[in-house]
Amino acid sequence: MILTDTHIHLYSKDYEKDRDKLIENAFAQNIERFFLPAIDSETTEAMYELEADYPENVFLMMGLHPTHVQENFEKELKHVEEQFEKRRFYAVGEIGIDLYWDKSTLEIQQEAFSRQIKLAKKYKLPIVIHCRDAFEEVFEILENEKSKDLFGVFHCFTGSLKDAKRALSYNLKLGIGGVITFKNGKIDQFLNEIPLKEVVLETDGPYLSPSPFRGKRNEPEHLLKIAEKLAEIYQKPLVDIAEITTQNSKDIFGI
Repeated sequence: MILTDTHIHLYSKDYEKDRDKLIENAFAQNIERFFLPAIDSETTEAMYELEADYPENVFLMMGLHPTHVQENFEKELKHVEEQFEKRRFYAVGEIGIDLYWDKSTLEIQQEAFSRQIKLAKKYKLPIVIHCRDAFEEVFEILENEKSKDLFGVFHCFTGSLKDAKRALSYNLKLGIGGVITFKNGKIDQFLNEIPLKEVVLETDGPYLSPSPFRGKRNEPEHLLKIAEKLAEIYQKPLVDIAEITTQNSKDIFGI
């Protein structure tokens, strides 16, 4: 049994004191594959170092996170483009729109999102979408960019069944994380109406710890709690959840 975490910020400073121990703990729980989303240029080197330390387990994305789309976004997008010219990545991410923290940057967030989708199409790579308080705005961009070359993951999915089906219509799988274990998370009430082949697992560590760890640092091994919740929802053995969701991750990322 192999579990895959399709979205974890392993390079985060929240992990700097015990990162290797946490990764070993995850390995002990059969969590062996980690996909790391980029944030901005300041996180690039830390990502590369982790990849060098765990070349068989760590797989990198490259992109500009919507909350980091600021006045210097052109410079940041150039950095993203330059990295793609230098080496291989497995996705463009995480990208999207976030209106929770700052609505004033919506216009440049939309531009950065669209341009990075085009970059993904150029390299025939999946996109990994961050969406917070911005479902309609994200769907508007996806509608404009929809094509056979558009595919990827709707990371940290927290929407309705209608939103889920709409995301699937753009050839996106749903990234399911700790929210599935929250009493007020709501997605547990309809997720069984979504085929398991459309779902991937993620922690989004160090954020969004599942219950009973909610409010604490999210650790890599907590992916097991999310997988166990899916086993309950889909009424399947944990080994099946692991096999299917890991295969889904391979279908998306190509590794």
